[in-house]
Amino acid sequence: MKEKIFSKILLRVTTTVTLASLTTLATITTLVQPSNGQGTNFYCGKSKGIPVTFARTQDGRKVTIINWTSNSYFPPPWTAQKRCEEVSRRFQRSNDNRTLKNITTGTLRGEPVVCAGIKKNTICTDRNLLFTLKRGVNPGETLRRLLDRRGLAAGNVLNESADDAINIDFDLYLDNATVEAD
Repeated sequence: MKEKIFSKILLRVTTTVTLASLTTLATITTLVQPSNGQGTNFYCGKSKGIPVTFARTQDGRKVTIINWTSNSYFPPPWTAQKRCEEVSRRFQRSNDNRTLKNITTGTLRGEPVVCAGIKKNTICTDRNLLFTLKRGVNPGETLRRLLDRRGLAAGNVLNESADDAINIDFDLYLDNATVEAD
């Protein structure tokens, strides 16, 4: 009789522990899986000695985002290397916050800027700023040149609005961008 009771208790404990373990495993697996776009990592690296903001996509592609070729763009300490590091960090932050759906141009404190947003024509703020451009430049032309046109080949990636703002669907840009050789 005692053995029967002990067997039933052992069976219930084993069943409970097994179910709890499976539930925990399923929860962890779900949490670890990146959502669409979340698997992309941005970092500053070098290509032919030039600092470059790269994206490593979820499917393992290495995409050049911006080549930082000018050290005279802004006064020290904003060298090409420092800008690469800071802008790569901002791309990653926007991606982590799920706000890197659209890249747009605008003005912030009187300076031409490039920022990230969820939708077209997002207003640029300190929270979504990706980088500042040199005064007097055409932000749309500069953004096109910086993104190197390799991902802009698809016709539905780039949109320009009536107020001369440029909008780039960043997910489509990454999907259409050429891959950097490792």
